[in-house]
Amino acid sequence: MDTVSRDKLKKHGIKRFFKSFNYALDGLKYAFKYEQNILFHTLAMIVAIAAGIFFKISVTEWLILFLIIGLVIATELINTSIEATIDLITDKVHPLAKVAKDTAAAAVLIFGFTAIIIAIIIFVPKILLLFGLI
Repeated sequence: MDTVSRDKLKKHGIKRFFKSFNYALDGLKYAFKYEQNILFHTLAMIVAIAAGIFFKISVTEWLILFLIIGLVIATELINTSIEATIDLITDKVHPLAKVAKDTAAAAVLIFGFTAIIIAIIIFVPKILLLFGLI
């Protein structure tokens, strides 16, 4: 059997381009339906956006907030895809499968902690000011 490069198998064109958005939306639908953590991240996103509106954060703060929200959710989606791929490859508990799943989850955790730190930096001074503590 001849080996064909992936590049030659890829289809191009405007129809394929728009279909790719449907595939991405299917991925989001899957995540919202089956991944508990994506719901938590969405709730945190809603709270952060509401806080940003309430405190009238600056354009720079909005950019940072949306960047970190996007990174956390994207990392969660990548984690989901890694877990699904491992589950597709093997149904056995393999040490390397565990490493792949655990390190992907750790990436989400690191971005989650980063998001919390950024939220503290942006919002705590505004909360302290609101209550007259600074």
